[in-house]
Parts: sequence; structure tokens; C-alpha cells
Amino acid sequence: MELIYEKSIPGCPGYYVDEAGFEEVAPHLDASLMRAAPAELPELPEGEVVRHFTNLSRCNFSVDTHFYPLGSCTMKYNPKACERVCSLWGFTDLHPVWPQFLGGDLLTQGALEVLYETERMLSEITGMAECTLQPMAGSHGELTGTMIMAAYHRDQGNKKTHIIIPDSAHGTNPASATLAGYQVITIPSDENGRMDMDRLRAAVNEETAGLMLTCPDTMGIFNERIAEIAEIIHAVDGLMYYDGANLNAIMGRCKPGEMGFDLCHLNLHKTFSTPHGGGGPGSGPVGVVERLRPFLPVSRVILREDGTYRLHYDEPKSIGYIAPFYGNFGVVLRAYAYLLLLGAEGIREASNHAVLNANYIQARLRPVYQSVSDAFCMHECVFTGAPFAKFGIHTLDLAKGLIDRGIHPPTIYFPLNVPEAIMIEPTETESKATLDHFVGVMLELAGLAETDPEQLHCAPLSMPVGRLDEVAAAKNMNLTYEG
Repeated sequence: MELIYEKSIPGCPGYYVDEAGFEEVAPHLDASLMRAAPAELPELPEGEVVRHFTNLSRCNFSVDTHFYPLGSCTMKYNPKACERVCSLWGFTDLHPVWPQFLGGDLLTQGALEVLYETERMLSEITGMAECTLQPMAGSHGELTGTMIMAAYHRDQGNKKTHIIIPDSAHGTNPASATLAGYQVITIPSDENGRMDMDRLRAAVNEETAGLMLTCPDTMGIFNERIAEIAEIIHAVDGLMYYDGANLNAIMGRCKPGEMGFDLCHLNLHKTFSTPHGGGGPGSGPVGVVERLRPFLPVSRVILREDGTYRLHYDEPKSIGYIAPFYGNFGVVLRAYAYLLLLGAEGIREASNHAVLNANYIQARLRPVYQSVSDAFCMHECVFTGAPFAKFGIHTLDLAKGLIDRGIHPPTIYFPLNVPEAIMIEPTETESKATLDHFVGVMLELAGLAETDPEQLHCAPLSMPVGRLDEVAAAKNMNLTYEG
């Protein structure tokens, strides 16, 4: 057995390797590091501990236990096969500070190959020249993209002061633009819920750095004038930024790079079926066209002529480091497995099913719920709960009623330009039986709004915590800390 790597931190183990894999040598702790007295921890039977946490888990909604029609968030089922991939010891035993080579042993080559191939696949899906996997959330990807936008304009000697964003955009768009040093110009929607083209033309000038756009948009509608929009922005050397939150609707069908976009971010924790919600983990890869490649963050994974992979740092125009190490590697592994599992045809089929499911729900609910558009939708459909106001019912009441019936509420009160908005995204992973059950519950709630509104006012009744006074909670926060 040969010692191949020994950490320099006192008390940490060395690593020996044999044919079976890694074997860790127990550390020798200095006496000064040992506990002087036993830890004062409660002693409980294992059964009580297991029951406690199991009962807590039963109080949670999750995509494994309940239907999640969560619009714009793509809360689809995560294949367990992908979970197994990221738990393989060859990945879990890696450490990000390990050298790329040690004495000829390829310790990290597999991980680097996964990163490299995932970047290539995402570049193909988006029509971009290259991607970086470093951003650790969609919002982090937006910031990375707007920083690349700013670096490009500085390099070109352009004086750019603002970024244009439609009023239906996700809230992180203006936040990212502001953090990158730009003013935000908001373009209102027209009567069809799309960005007003006359207002757009009036806002664009030589100081326009770019436009951030979600396509399909937040209304679930594909903007048929996207080529015209790109022409307007490119005429002043502005850049088209694609917010990839809704790529689930078009992946495998059309590519942002072929639609006129110059850079984009994706959400691996949405579109590519990795765990998502509750604050993380996330991953927001950014793709760029060829002329923006020099500005990508370092390090970059490269394939050398000898067939090995390396991290490359010599990029003088790069925006620099935007994440420690190389992003959320475990999330990338899950997405990599998902891409290999589906392949090109599977990606296209997933998109087809996402659009079909959303249109099925829209068609079933239109007779009772007021749709914001008469057109076919893409991956999500948007309704307004405003007509129920005459019964004293708001969208929030409908959402609470869904909880009592075992369904996670969809996104409500967004997009902001739709009063009492109800945004529904069934994703491609749900069966027709699940969709029919959801439609039946929504129709039931619509009937209750008219016949028994008080039942919805009291919902939820089946949860450990009932209806909260959200206004009082926001105004009277108890921030007392007891150490």
C-alpha cells in the first residue's frame, strides 16, 4: 500500500490507496484537542429520536409526497438514479483542493471530465459557444452574466449605463443588473401581457448595455417577436441576455443562441431535475457566444492534447472568480446523469410533455378560472382569481385550500402585472391521473368560493400550523436572541 497524498493540517489523516480504493488512516489528535469532560447531550432511546424526526418529515410537503404545480420553478421529480450517481465514492471522497495530478495518478480526472462534458452538452442545448458551471444559483448566474456584459462593454470602450427589463421579469433580474453597476429601465406589458414594443424602441439608445428577457415569458407565452427585439438591441451593440428559468418549455426544440441571445443562465436545480427549494442547493451555469468567451470566469476546464483535463487560469479578460472551487459539484453530477439518461430525444420529449400538460390544465380550467391569454401556453399557464373577489375569496384562500387537499399551492400573486395571479406549471413528470385530480380539486375550490367561502377562509385545517396572520407577523417580528 502506497501513501499518495498527505494533508499538511495537523491531526488530519493521510490517504493510502490499494486496489479496492481509498483507505483513510486514523488521525492522531494532540491531547490539547481532546475534550476535558463528556459532552452534555440528552440521552434518548433511538426509537424516540427516529419517531420524532419521522413525524416532522410527515409535516413537510415535498415532490416525493405531493404534487407541486409550482409555476416558474419547475419543481419536477428528481430521478433516484441521478441521486445514486452523486453518492459514488469516487466523487464523494474527492476534495476540491486536491491536485489535478499526483505522481501520475488521475485522482480528479473523472470529476474534471464530468464538468467538461456537462459544459459541452449545455452549450449544445443553448446554442452557446461555451458554458461555465461555477455560478451556485440562478440569481448568481444572472450576476455572472451581467458582469460579463459589463466586462465586454468596457473592453469595447462602450459607454453603457442601463439594462432594459420587462415588468413581468423575475425579481432577481433588476437586482443582478443593479449589482453589476447598471440602472434598470422597466418596460411595461401591453394589453396582451407581452413587452410593449413601442416603449422598448423609445427606451433603447447608445447607452443601452443589453436586455434581460425570459422566453417563454412569465405569462407562459412564447414571444413571437424575439428576432425583432434582438435586432433592436444589437443595433446599439447591446447584448441579449436569456433568463433560462423557462427553458423547460423549449429545450431540444429551439436554442437561445439561435434566437438572437448572446448569453444566458440556466437552472440545473429546475430544468435539469436536481434537488431544489428550501434555500438550495442550486446551480446556475452561464453560456456565452463566441465573442464573450474571453470574459468567462476562471478557472476553465480544458481538454489537453494528451487527453487529460486541466483547470486553466490564464484568461486576462476574465471577470475572475465568482465561486469557491467549481460551483455545486453534486448538483452538476445529478444534471450530468439526467442529460445522459434522457439524451437528445429525451430532452425534446420532456419539453413536449411539459407544454402538453400545461395546455391540458389550461383547457380544463378555462371554463371556471379566468385565463390571462386566449392563446396556447407553453410550460405554464396563468389565471387570475379576481372574479372570486365578489364572494370574498382571494387567491391566497384558494392556495390554502389546496394544502388541505394534499396539493402544494402553485405560485400566486406573480407575475406582478396580473391581479390575483395563479401561475400553474405541472412539468413533464406528472401523469394524466395526477393532472385530473388537480383539476378536480381546483374546480371543487371554485365551487366552495361561491357556496361556502368561510371554509376556505379557515384553511388549512389539516396542518400542524393553521392560517397565520402574515401582516401581523411581518409587522411584529420577534427578533430576540437567547444564547
